[in-house]
Amino acid sequence: MKYTRDEDKALQILNDGFLKVFQKVSSFRSEGSFEGWIRRLVYHTLADFYKKEKSYIKFIQFEPADERQAPATQSDALEFEDLIRLLDHIPDRSAEVFRLFAIEGYSHEEIGEKMNISEGTSKWHLSHARERLRSILTNEQHARTTSI
Repeated sequence: MKYTRDEDKALQILNDGFLKVFQKVSSFRSEGSFEGWIRRLVYHTLADFYKKEKSYIKFIQFEPADERQAPATQSDALEFEDLIRLLDHIPDRSAEVFRLFAIEGYSHEEIGEKMNISEGTSKWHLSHARERLRSILTNEQHARTTSI
C-alpha cells in the first residue's frame, strides 16, 4: 500500500509477486536471507506492474515545472527500482512525501491530511527530497566519471 492507494492493485501486485516466489523458489541459492530474496522479487513485480501500466517514473520531475528545462541527462532515465533504492538514502518523512506525491499522485493537501502536516510542510519535504535525490545522483555520476 506504500506505492499505490488502490487496494485492488496492491493485492494484484502482491499476488503476482508471491506467484513469482513460488515459481522460482527452486532457484534460491541460500545467498543472503530468504526474506530479502522474496522482497526483491516482489519489488521487481511492483516495478514491472508500473512499467506495464506506463505510469511510472516518466512523470516524476526533479525540477519544479516553472524552472528552466535542462537537457536530458542519465538521471532522467531512472528505473523504478533505482528511484526506490535512492529513497532509502533520504530522511523518512521527505521520502514518504515524495512517494505519495510523485509516485502515487496525492496532492499536497491530501498528503498533509494523511501525514498530519501542513500543505506547506508537504511542499518543503518534496523540495527537500528532490534536492537530496539530485545530490545523490550527481555524486554517483561524478564517482562514475572520475573512476573511468
